[in-house]
Amino acid sequence: MVSMAKLAIIGLAVAGSVGATLQASTPAEAQSGAASWYGPGFQGRRTANGERFNTHAFTAAHRRLPFGTRIRVTNTTNGRSVVVRINDRGPYVGGRVIDLSQASARAIGMSGVARVRLSRL
Repeated sequence: MVSMAKLAIIGLAVAGSVGATLQASTPAEAQSGAASWYGPGFQGRRTANGERFNTHAFTAAHRRLPFGTRIRVTNTTNGRSVVVRINDRGPYVGGRVIDLSQASARAIGMSGVARVRLSRL
């Protein structure tokens, strides 16, 4: 007979995995916050998905979205937007929701940190 302790452990494991799956699959249908961008010192370095970072490509880093996800990033100050592909992890600075390549930041008129809205495509 299965002990109550074993049943409790199995129940917690199943409940935890269901919650993690739901959280990972819905992190940003529409997310807002601060965006920053990678400086030129990152050119050619490996990103979290293994490809080399290209400051001229329309790419970005997000903490949870799957690699390859396409996101529309809109600068809420001027209304300009760009579509980027997630290829890295970050940002790891409080209050920031995305790190953009320099080309992506320029496309939406960013200089420094800007308020943005993210829409998953």
